[in-house]
Amino acid sequence: MEDYRKAYEAWLADPYFDEETRAELKAIAEDENEIKERFYTELEFGTAGLRGIIGAGTNRMNKYVVQKATQGLANYIIQTGGQKKGVAIAYDSRHMSPEFADFAALTLAGNGIKAYVFESLRPTPELSFAVRELGCTAGINITASHNPPEYNGYKVYWEDGAQITPPHDTGIMAEVKKVPGYTAAKTMSKEDAIAAGLYEVIGEKIDDAFIAQLKSRVLHPEAIREESKNLKIVYTPLHGTGNLPVRRVLAELGFEHVYVVPEQEKPDGDFPTVSYPNPEAEEAFALGLKLAKEIDADLVLATDPDADRLGVRVKDSKTGEYHTLTGNMSGCLLADYEIGQKKALEGGLPEDGYLIKTIVTTNMADAIARYYGAGLIEVLTGFKYIGQQILGFENSGKGTYLFGFEESYGCLIGTHARDKDAIVASMALAEAAAFYKAQGKTLWDAMVEMYERYGYYKDDIKSVSLKGIEGLQKIQEIMNTLRKNPPMQIGDYKVTSFRDYKADTITDVATGAVKPTGLPASNVLYYDLTDDAWLCVRPSGTEPKVKFYYGIKGTSLEDADQKSAALGEQVLAMINAML
Repeated sequence: MEDYRKAYEAWLADPYFDEETRAELKAIAEDENEIKERFYTELEFGTAGLRGIIGAGTNRMNKYVVQKATQGLANYIIQTGGQKKGVAIAYDSRHMSPEFADFAALTLAGNGIKAYVFESLRPTPELSFAVRELGCTAGINITASHNPPEYNGYKVYWEDGAQITPPHDTGIMAEVKKVPGYTAAKTMSKEDAIAAGLYEVIGEKIDDAFIAQLKSRVLHPEAIREESKNLKIVYTPLHGTGNLPVRRVLAELGFEHVYVVPEQEKPDGDFPTVSYPNPEAEEAFALGLKLAKEIDADLVLATDPDADRLGVRVKDSKTGEYHTLTGNMSGCLLADYEIGQKKALEGGLPEDGYLIKTIVTTNMADAIARYYGAGLIEVLTGFKYIGQQILGFENSGKGTYLFGFEESYGCLIGTHARDKDAIVASMALAEAAAFYKAQGKTLWDAMVEMYERYGYYKDDIKSVSLKGIEGLQKIQEIMNTLRKNPPMQIGDYKVTSFRDYKADTITDVATGAVKPTGLPASNVLYYDLTDDAWLCVRPSGTEPKVKFYYGIKGTSLEDADQKSAALGEQVLAMINAML
């Protein structure tokens, strides 16, 4: 008998699992494939925590999987002596999010660790803020970000407010693995936890402190006062957590014309207006753009369900069309505004000021840093590594954080949080729109001015999904082939240097000289190309796919579009040759 069958039957027979769970499992008794899917493995607790389809079984998101993960986290917290400091817990609008938050809180309480639980759904950046504001040892966020509705997830933050990085990530993963089964989690009733002072509901006080931090980041309040009556903003929270905080901060700053997409305003775990709630997707903007055209809006903003990522459309006053700003474009627009205006207002930048980006983020960021005389730091993919740099600045007393962003629609202004913050990004883009409008310009005009100043950078991504065990093997084969036989030419571009982040090497193609990357080991390959172009290859951390990021620099919008399309086709041809 297969192991998955044994696990299925054990869950059916054990009275520890509640009636609802066992009824759900009885209902699939005749479906061997479904039993296998749910029990052939355990939902893995990785560096980003848990993410999976909601349902009964070891390979699903459910109360037992959440409790087991939390028991492992509790063991690690106790081991590192942080049990007196407590854990902050937030959750989004997904199905089972409030329930999973409580199961996690009561497992912590069962281990003598206090849980601070938000009274209702809150955005990811506010959880990051709350960890530090409350002096917690850790944070838990119940969210699956922009995954489809059947998913939920569990992310762990450490005391600095960033998602876990070494050594805590591997330490927690090891403790979760050690928990002897799903019945081993210590827990207690909510009433007993409250009575023991181990469960505290939080809300308004943290909200007020969070919003105050955001408002303190405004650079040009006079521009908002001048243009708040004239600027029209359409906003959609995509059925998630952004609705109240985004509207609140914009209202308190004086923006008078903020129109929320009514069909997408209310939290809804089914995300009924989109196939999946991703602000990178065209469909996420269909209703927002319809409303924008009706009211002649200046910009359209969309936050994902946990409000850490922001999608943007801006109006071109010359043509009346709305341009998409990719994560690279909106990140650069904000970097240029925040760093440029800070320099102008303060008469210079700190000598140790840095712009931080991930290795798959546009080279335009490098050009912005050079232009303003700021330092540039590159980190591995994942915003937690940007948070790690901020912590390093704080611990060493050297380095000033100016701005940080990644291509996947996430940035952070200020250091109130240590994760992507779409609330502060929405506020800053609205402020920038007012600032440029006072000069008779749109955000699109500002973007075009940047292209003229820095060069017409265009960045894109191709990905290949390869499902199942065979797919994972194929992904490994692709990485091995490119690692052992790095191409000397990619499309129209020569390779000038080759970075292997797993081997910690950067090889100069012309001289053969090798130096270290200086970053932690990661299964990522990067090719620096002629004419400021580049290609980066990495397997996805959350899906069965391999991603090919690339960027070029053109001489005009049309030239950049053509060069990007050509390189994209050449990359696809290279992939297909390996499949």
